[in-house]
Amino acid sequence: MKKRRIHNLSELKESRKQLRNNTTSAEAVLWRALKQSQLKGRKFRRQHSIGNYVVDFYCPSEKLAIELDGVYHYTDEGTKRDQKKAAFLDSLGIRVIRIENVEVFDNIEFVLETIRQCFDRNE
Repeated sequence: MKKRRIHNLSELKESRKQLRNNTTSAEAVLWRALKQSQLKGRKFRRQHSIGNYVVDFYCPSEKLAIELDGVYHYTDEGTKRDQKKAAFLDSLGIRVIRIENVEVFDNIEFVLETIRQCFDRNE
């Protein structure tokens, strides 16, 4: 039986590219701290798709998705979509942490420590 591919599906390539090219300022700030395996040697991907969903950041070795939340996420529609996405990722054994955009700007060290603590649980 052939295993179905779920990461970075070709049909979402343009969507991922568009998201990377139109990154939010919070994503840009966090990406500067995560890229090139700067955080405890862990490799992160940005705008990585899993199934039909695109996560802001994904660390394959930790099976960790990081989602940054702006105002859209606090609408009824946004909350429902986030819950559905989280349930799907959870079913694959992928842990999701949500971080408010304002936290990235106001306290990046706290955000990075929160992410590091997720690694410590797996070590």
